[in-house]
Amino acid sequence: MQSVLNALRVLEEVAARQPIGVADLARGLELPKSSAQRALRTLHEAGWIRPAGGEVTRWVVTTKALQVGRRATGELSLRDVAVPLMEELRRRIDETVHLTVPDGDRVVLIERLETTKPVRIILALGTQLPIHASANGKAVLAASPAQTVERQLDLGLEGFTGSTITDKERLLAELARIRERGYATNGGEWRDDVSAVAAAVWDESGTPVASISVNMPTSRMTPEASAEYGALVSETARQVSAALGHQRQGGAGGPAAGPAIGG
Repeated sequence: MQSVLNALRVLEEVAARQPIGVADLARGLELPKSSAQRALRTLHEAGWIRPAGGEVTRWVVTTKALQVGRRATGELSLRDVAVPLMEELRRRIDETVHLTVPDGDRVVLIERLETTKPVRIILALGTQLPIHASANGKAVLAASPAQTVERQLDLGLEGFTGSTITDKERLLAELARIRERGYATNGGEWRDDVSAVAAAVWDESGTPVASISVNMPTSRMTPEASAEYGALVSETARQVSAALGHQRQGGAGGPAAGPAIGG
């Protein structure tokens, strides 16, 4: 029984701190290194974790670790459709690609495909991003009905960095621009070092059910890269939406959802 408990604790710790090595894992859980090593070996053999690569072995969770939750929430079909197209996008540009789903006033990271570049942005699966201060979140918000936008404005717009949009009129104008061009941008609005472009994914009913983003250090997100990657991520999201049964309507990004509020 203790070995099972150790394995579950190790799995949770890897998920929270990935990529992580056995020494840091053992210290964090106050386990003997040999016990942590046995738990890692068991989880690896069962397909729950995998080596992250590099000279020193560090561990990350596999997508298997999300299967139970995805089956419960219906996200499995979304992931099955999205990941192959995300893989193609990542192959073309070699930058990190994220898949998020909306959850109230946040979006939650449920899939991450990493760049091979040594300088990268690493966010743990399950990370919650503010809907008004992230490219993924703004893409979803721009595609949402007016009442959803109004509700978010009523909740207030928390500032995270000097670049965060905290003024209601500015956010409304930003959402209008997103609808016009078909993708959202984030230039250090949540974290100064993180920039991204993202586009919403719609289901058959025209509801925004997810967003796909290209993420990189702010230093690498030039205006040219933003425009190029924005067009690519918009096309990827369109393909995922079509595979989910969405019939494209209206402008560049998708359906005529989420009309501007207040003019």
